[in-house]
Amino acid sequence: MATVTSSQKISRRVSIDDFIGGLRQLHEPDFTGVQGTLAYLRANPVDPESLQRYLFWDAQHYTRNLIDKTELYELLAICWEVGQRSSIHNHKGQNCWMAAPIGRLAVQNYRLLAEDLEAHRCNIVPTDVVEITPEHPVAVDPLNPVHDVRNPKEWNQRAVTLHVYSRPFDSCIVYSVDQGSCGEIGLTYTSMFGKLC
Repeated sequence: MATVTSSQKISRRVSIDDFIGGLRQLHEPDFTGVQGTLAYLRANPVDPESLQRYLFWDAQHYTRNLIDKTELYELLAICWEVGQRSSIHNHKGQNCWMAAPIGRLAVQNYRLLAEDLEAHRCNIVPTDVVEITPEHPVAVDPLNPVHDVRNPKEWNQRAVTLHVYSRPFDSCIVYSVDQGSCGEIGLTYTSMFGKLC
């Protein structure tokens, strides 16, 4: 029996430039609610070849590559080597949508039971895991936004995710389940608009 690859399952892909053009046509309610932007990602899978100028890799840590930014949103390509993962984090009250034009990733969600940022203490528990694939973009649940993103070693492939964040932000809260700790960290870009920072 023949195996169907991800590129065979998606018959129509758009260039990143066309994707940005359509994203810029969305309105504020598409970014304040979850479904509008998620529907846009589902209807407009991005051609991986058109992303090449935005992809930068690092063997030590995933990279955050800014593609587009407006008052309503920012669009990043995040490059994941095999085995890389993010910290457990939130998005400072902003919505987030993720698509995987290359590879696939796992999102481990958490429920925040208690948080005291002043004391750097928290209580969080893992909940469900969802998978991001070229055919299955996902939205972070605004009611339970704490999660991490993983490119498991056993999948043995590089991956790229496109992240759309409503209202750009430059810091987030990170959490540790084992230590019961949390704290705010600043966020930086690896590259901006195709040029290394």
